[in-house]
Amino acid sequence: MEIPEGLKYSKQHHWVAPEDSTVVIGITDHGQQQLGEIVYVELPNVGDKISKDDPFGVIESVTAETELYAPVSGTVIEVNEELPQSPEIINEDPYGDGWLVKVELGDPSEIDELLDAKEYEELIESENE
Repeated sequence: MEIPEGLKYSKQHHWVAPEDSTVVIGITDHGQQQLGEIVYVELPNVGDKISKDDPFGVIESVTAETELYAPVSGTVIEVNEELPQSPEIINEDPYGDGWLVKVELGDPSEIDELLDAKEYEELIESENE
């Protein structure tokens, strides 16, 4: 299981890559493994506002459907247009081509509330106990 350094993580198994006043959001390697084969993704539209801890989309695998919860608040400035046609990209490359959305941060301090790689690894270990 891959947990890259330099990213931030939510307890809902999303990763956040800060880039100045914007962030890229995706599903962690652990998160996609838990879901299994992903067959459908519903994402917000460019211009939509998302709020921390509120649902902003849906992801469906062959075994489950789950809501995507925003790790930060802000305005969606870009959506991964490949995912609706090829949702399996999330399974194949969760930290690269499988990103979900890019967001202009509403409150940059929310980044500080997320977990670092070590804290996220500890969260996964505690969930597996």
